[in-house]
Amino acid sequence: LASKVVDQRQASPVFVHKFLPRELSIVRKIRHPNIVRIFELIEVCNGKLYIVMEAAATDLLWLMQQLGKLPCVPKARDIFAQVVGAVCYLHDHNLVHQDLKCENVLLTAIGRQAKLSDFGFSKEDNGYPELSTTFCGSAAYACPEVLMGMPYDAKKYDVWSLGVILYVMVTGCMPFDDTHIHSMPQHQKTGVQYPQGLPPLLEPCQALIAQQLQFNLASRPSMGQVAKNSWLKG
Repeated sequence: LASKVVDQRQASPVFVHKFLPRELSIVRKIRHPNIVRIFELIEVCNGKLYIVMEAAATDLLWLMQQLGKLPCVPKARDIFAQVVGAVCYLHDHNLVHQDLKCENVLLTAIGRQAKLSDFGFSKEDNGYPELSTTFCGSAAYACPEVLMGMPYDAKKYDVWSLGVILYVMVTGCMPFDDTHIHSMPQHQKTGVQYPQGLPPLLEPCQALIAQQLQFNLASRPSMGQVAKNSWLKG
């Protein structure tokens, strides 16, 4: 087991009264083999909240830092397919994660089973035409409409972030430089480029990344469409 400690006295009011209750409500009711399981919530009188959860050996970011990148087949595909399954489960239950990134994909010691974690920005969402306006997540994994401050479809935001994760898994680097956030949408509009010197990626893998990183929101697939992609089927 592992535990996450939240000191509510040190946290911001918006976190304590908005994001934390939403997170706790969601983690209580979700159950999926590729989502970290929460066993118990313990609130003590000093304002600290202990979230008792299943333990993991490492996370995807740490693994990437050790290896540089994951081989495109089969390990990257297998791990990514598990994360896709977890996000599909959320979307099927009208939930969105909104902070998908490599460090929020935990990995177990046995068999490298992926476990999606950290639901601090998650919420209930029915998808288009219900749009979100709160900036959530990390800029490096954020879709253009979020970076431009536009109302956005939170489910399509998750799809974009997954595309970034897959790109990182197979190249070892980020698809877009987030040093200057204001100029990121222009680079995103140009489309994803691959570093020189990489072994050639399988075309279906490149196609899946390109689909998820579609600048045009209407052209970006749903999670159901991502899950049916031929590359994920092996």
